[in-house]
Order: sequence, then structure tokens, then C-alpha cells
Amino acid sequence: MKNKIMTALVLVMISITATRACDICGCGVGSYYLGILPEYNKRFIGLRYQHKTLRTHLGPFGERTPITAEEIYRSAELWGGWNFGTRFRVLAFVPYNFNERVSQTGNGTKTGLGDIALMGYYKLLDHKGTLGERLLVQSLWIGGGIKVPTGKYEPTERLAVSESPNNFQLGTASTDFTLNAAYDIRYNDMGVNANVNYKINTENKYEYRYGNKFTTNVLAYYKFRIANKVTVAPNIGVLYETASKDVESKKYDVAVSGGYSLSAVGGVEVAMKGVSFGANYQNVRSQDLAGGRAYAGNRLMVHMSLPF
Repeated sequence: MKNKIMTALVLVMISITATRACDICGCGVGSYYLGILPEYNKRFIGLRYQHKTLRTHLGPFGERTPITAEEIYRSAELWGGWNFGTRFRVLAFVPYNFNERVSQTGNGTKTGLGDIALMGYYKLLDHKGTLGERLLVQSLWIGGGIKVPTGKYEPTERLAVSESPNNFQLGTASTDFTLNAAYDIRYNDMGVNANVNYKINTENKYEYRYGNKFTTNVLAYYKFRIANKVTVAPNIGVLYETASKDVESKKYDVAVSGGYSLSAVGGVEVAMKGVSFGANYQNVRSQDLAGGRAYAGNRLMVHMSLPF
């Protein structure tokens, strides 16, 4: 049992440390924060809402300028999961985006379907046992996915924002791929959940390639069971995202792109018969985005799901 635990932890840590490479972290197109999945045995379908902000067109030292813009990214996302037997799982995400930009030089909005994503997982580790007199449960899922270019991409936006990240888009116009891992270990009612996602972007038909993106989060949680009917699981942890530079024409790095952000995460998950819901707040604690020309604000996500 100890060997299985160590193997799972090593696999997750290798995934976290082996790659350091997006659109601006956490905002705009292509964000794949998962967190703790809702409880379900076979299938679930639900909605997620995400709210994120980004300040762009900052000066060379991060200061506000006459053309500094406040950008708001809202996303209403239809999502679902399907377990095939005990070893295979598929997750799907269909976002509808609401982008808003406010600046002294003019305001703008973009609304529409985003890029649809599909992820498949295989359960590499599934263990239930006891440690002392308490239950010990752990699982490790690994897999990959694909994102298809269903969201609208406007090449004129890139030409108009040479000093700002190419983030104010509904989609990337590229077919991209993900590598994923999810590990959960629970000792009785106390557990730790970790997710890793590495997004490999391809060049779109406008000769623009967003930099590859690495996202990982680790959350500690505790499950309170109320009258054997409701489970409430408050959680706390960290979310880290990092990015490589975007590339134009296969050889030119985009200076105003890439970077990292580190956020503290706090939330709660509630599960009862027939419905699950939850929320989390992401407080950005450290960041360096687009060479200091962009600044991400705190983020909010709420979700609801129906197992069936």
C-alpha cells in the first residue's frame, strides 16, 4: 500500500515539475481549471460560471497609461462527465463567453460560443483500504484531450493590440491538445485533491500560435456529513499557471505574452441526492504576465451539476 501511495505521488509531482510553459494565465480563451469534481457514479451534466478580470495596456513598469483597459471575461459553460465501467471517464466542456473591455479610448464587447473541449481519462490507480482503524481511499486518473476551434477568432484584434496580449478573443482558431492527471487521496473524511493540465497549442491559419500552458492546483478538503443526506466539503489550496511566449510566423516570439500567476483558492462543495453545487474564489497572490504589461484580478467560479 505504501508503494502504491508513493508511486501515485511521484507521478503527480513529475507531471507538475517536468513542464514549465498560453494565453494570459487564467483569462481569455483556453482555461481548464477543474478543482474537485462533483460526486457521481456514472454520469453528470451541469453548468459552470466563471468571472475573471484583466488589466491590459500597462506601461513598461506596470503603470497605468491613457490607453490602459479593464477587461472582464465571463463564461457560462455547459459541462458533463461520463464514466465507462470503472476505469474510463470522459469530460466535455462547451463554453459561451461574454468578453467586455472598458478604456478611455473606447469600449468593446464580444459574445459567443467558445472553443469546445473533450478530455478522456484512464484510472491508473484505485485503492481502498484502512490505515489504523480509518478508511484510506486513493485514485489516480491520467489522460489527454482535444480542443476544437469553435470560437470566433478575429485576426484584426491582434493587429490592433501590439502592446497588449492577444487575449480578447472568443476562440484561438487552432486545434489544441491537453495532457491531464488527477489524483485524490482521502483519509476517512479528510483528503487532498490535485489536478495537472498541460495544454499544447498549434498554429492557427493566421500564423499565430498561443504559447503552451501549464496549470496545476492542489486542494485540501474535509467532508462533513449531515443526517446522511448532505455532504459539505470546504476546501482550501493553491492554483499555479505558467505560460510560454506566443509565436508568430513560426519564429517571432510575442513580447507581450506568457508569464505566470499563483493564486490562493478557497471554496466549498455541496452534494445531496440528485444535485451537487459549489463555488470557489481565487485570490491572485503573485504574478508576472506579458512582461509586466498585464495584471490579472481575482476570480470567481460557481457550478451546479445533476448526476444521472
